[in-house]
Amino acid sequence: MIYQGKSLFASLIEDGIAEVVFDAPGSVNKFDQQTVNELEELCQALRAHSAIKGAVVRSAKGAFIVGADITEFNALFALEDAEVQAWVAKTSQVFDHFEDLPFPTVAAINGFALGGGCEMTLACDLRVADTTARIGLPEVKLGLMPGFGGTVRLPRVIGADNALEWMTTGRDRKAQQALNEGAIDAVVAPEKLREAALGTLKQAIAGKIDWQGRRQQKKSPLHLNANESMMSFATAKAMVAAQAGKHYPAPHMMVDTVAKAASMDRDGALKLENQGFVKLAKTDAATAQIGIFTADQLVKGKGKKAAKAASKEIKQAAVLGAGIMGGGIAYQSAVTGTPTVMKDIRQEALELGLNEAAKILGKGMERGKVDAKTLAKTLNNIVPSLEYSAIKGADIVIEAVVENPKVKGAVLKETEQAVAADAIICSNTSTISINSLAESLEHPERFCGMHFFNPVHKMPLVEIIRGEKTSDETIANVVAYSLKMGKTPIVVNDCPGFLVNRVLFPYFAGFSQLLLDGADFVAVDKVMEKIFGWPMGPAYLLDVVGIDTADHAADVMAAGIPERMQRIGNDPIQHLYKAGRLGQKNGKGFYNFGVDKRGKPIKEAAAEAYELINIPRKEMESEEIIARLMIPMVNESVRCLEEGIVASAAETDMALLYGLGFPPFRGGVFRYLETMGLGNFVALADKYAHLGPIYQVTDGLREMAASGNSYFGQ
Repeated sequence: MIYQGKSLFASLIEDGIAEVVFDAPGSVNKFDQQTVNELEELCQALRAHSAIKGAVVRSAKGAFIVGADITEFNALFALEDAEVQAWVAKTSQVFDHFEDLPFPTVAAINGFALGGGCEMTLACDLRVADTTARIGLPEVKLGLMPGFGGTVRLPRVIGADNALEWMTTGRDRKAQQALNEGAIDAVVAPEKLREAALGTLKQAIAGKIDWQGRRQQKKSPLHLNANESMMSFATAKAMVAAQAGKHYPAPHMMVDTVAKAASMDRDGALKLENQGFVKLAKTDAATAQIGIFTADQLVKGKGKKAAKAASKEIKQAAVLGAGIMGGGIAYQSAVTGTPTVMKDIRQEALELGLNEAAKILGKGMERGKVDAKTLAKTLNNIVPSLEYSAIKGADIVIEAVVENPKVKGAVLKETEQAVAADAIICSNTSTISINSLAESLEHPERFCGMHFFNPVHKMPLVEIIRGEKTSDETIANVVAYSLKMGKTPIVVNDCPGFLVNRVLFPYFAGFSQLLLDGADFVAVDKVMEKIFGWPMGPAYLLDVVGIDTADHAADVMAAGIPERMQRIGNDPIQHLYKAGRLGQKNGKGFYNFGVDKRGKPIKEAAAEAYELINIPRKEMESEEIIARLMIPMVNESVRCLEEGIVASAAETDMALLYGLGFPPFRGGVFRYLETMGLGNFVALADKYAHLGPIYQVTDGLREMAASGNSYFGQ
């Protein structure tokens, strides 16, 4: 044994060949501080061993190395700049020490080699991957850039253009694509990986591969003349500006760093990388995006834990109500392998639902993501029917009929009589109380809410709503089914609007009051999209949701939470609804929708909407617009947490991110609140307290602010 650590070891296996094996405790290998320290000790042991002619690096697990240990980042990045700088410089030097070993090295890559794992392979002279390999530098998704030499080595291995595309998008590559782009040297079947890596190493030892030349290339300036350099980096900057925009500093920093380092050797380039990494580590965007990652891990962990307790395998599903939403749910169930009956009382509705599924599949085929076999299998998995008898074999039934409590109650009652005694029944209601709907059933313990978001095939979130009488077994089974459908389930307790719509409607109420105070809805949308970062401003979002849907839901919310959500007088949303302006669904709402000469969708601010609002317009500062819309949303989110509607701030953040498109660079509603500072938020909300109950801060939030506590420490 040459070296033995807790996360990796090395031994001499044959004729001067050392085998370095990453095998950390736990299910995956990652670069935590323990592993980095061991890698430095390993380098010293390898360098001191005179018999070594070459080394192969592999993993004993199903993946090579999944990256750095992100759970260490919060504590690390809270240190002073100089301390973070010292940490990243010392860590990246460990990779230099491995790269500088006095013999050739070959990485044998299986499964994921991401972030630090990818950087470890780049520190090797040669790279052989098996067909399971996925290689990439996804740090941009955390608001960061590679910190262990990735911005230095990858451009010198595959060229600056390719490297910047890898790094600024964060997309990983399958083995064959990585081979085509020059990031690896060979792809083999999994069972041949070790043998192929050893064979490549022996060729390098024998002088048949110029490993010294390859190594020197990674340590030298980029081979670009002035013209190539200008073209390459100008193009990259333009692409990043168009795709990432101003809210995400990481991709901009990567381009600047690679451009400035192009004329430098490894040491100079690494110094620039270290500096850029530290600057990004201290940004709000990095804090937010790392927060999203940890919140997502928490949500996924809870989902997997609940699914393990599932007692029922869902082999057959049924959807009641075949419109756009019902068709979307049926499609999602069918495409993920569950045969699904789609039942409606009208033939034309069934055709609409089937057309919805066919349209999604057709677009998938156009983009090359769906093949003919998948299309045929999915459509065969959807069985349309006008009869209740067709759902008798269903293990789960999802009711997705019109958003009316009496209609839903009647349908649920009929459904219970048509299905087996152990079948689970769910309602896809967006606002109606699950407890009130459960009154229609003899067995409410097998009933819960299952709230999908439109378009179903694109929106990751499913809110699973637990009623007072819903059993744990039912929740576990529905969580398992949601995961099978490829969705992110978040379990919440019953209340009007549940979580997502409950926090959305105070935001809409703030918007209505803004309009009544003279704000221009186009200007409001522009501020909320361009400055705050929402994918759609409130007027556009209302048009997409449907003005009729929003008006009806506002009535439900007013009845359920009258102390805060009473309809405001002269509500512009109600005026549009009464005038038959339903939004995108009939082409007219706040905006008029149509197509241009090329058939591309267009929207224009509707003069008719301004006439209906009929308020003299005045300019408002961006800060006021943001405050008046976001304070009500934050306040209601805090109330949901305090009332136990949702279990944690992290789950609230993920629900709004996945259900509403909350700006990722802000990290979610609670991360936004904490970035602003609880005390600062309280002071801001108090400034607008005269506008009504939705602007009133809870006593709990005031206490949190006064005591300096964090919602993420609970």
